[in-house]
Amino acid sequence: MRCVKIEAMRVICSALIGVLIGASAAAAGLSSGARKRIEEAGHVLDEMHAAPDKGVPLDLWNKAACVVVVPSLKKAALVFGGEYGKGLMSCRHDGAWTGPVVMGVEKGSWGLQIGGQTIDLVLLVMNERGMNKLLGNKVTLGAEASVAGGPVGRDARAATDAQMKAEILSYSRTQGLFAGVNVSGGVLKPSADDTEDLYGHQVAVKEVLSGVIPPPAASQPFMAALQRN
Repeated sequence: MRCVKIEAMRVICSALIGVLIGASAAAAGLSSGARKRIEEAGHVLDEMHAAPDKGVPLDLWNKAACVVVVPSLKKAALVFGGEYGKGLMSCRHDGAWTGPVVMGVEKGSWGLQIGGQTIDLVLLVMNERGMNKLLGNKVTLGAEASVAGGPVGRDARAATDAQMKAEILSYSRTQGLFAGVNVSGGVLKPSADDTEDLYGHQVAVKEVLSGVIPPPAASQPFMAALQRN
């Protein structure tokens, strides 16, 4: 009987070691750009909450079903320019933040562009309806999901009726300052390949954002920032 127990423990230990090795290998396989994206996304969240008078109102943050953070969103230096970038999305499930999925954002822009510009983009998904729309193949902001530039400051009661009814509130950060930003016309979609690289294997976006799949070790800087805030 004792031998059976010892053998069972060996099997369990071997399985755990295999999981840890797999997680380490997945983390090691991430590109430097992917690692930087995770770290910068966490940094954006920390700075957003560090200055409550100039950041996202805490009561809106506490009500949000999901958050999308796209660090270093680039505005192309073109006459008919565009904005593009990738970031991380996490949702609340049973009071805790889920592991992240990688999201890509593209936004057409019109008008004369002088030089390139980089901003950080934060999207608060305010209800489950908005979350479900983002889980599809892609969603056009403002058309398929209502979006408004979010209010800034300690008190969300300053928000307009349009802001309070929006499924998604959007913020930009430039040179350390947060402001509501209009991202209507932007396209947001999950990046399956980048999410697979993050987890080290193929995962379903819905399973990740419902808390079925735990966050990978490589996402720790972003997860730590979510939990601090």
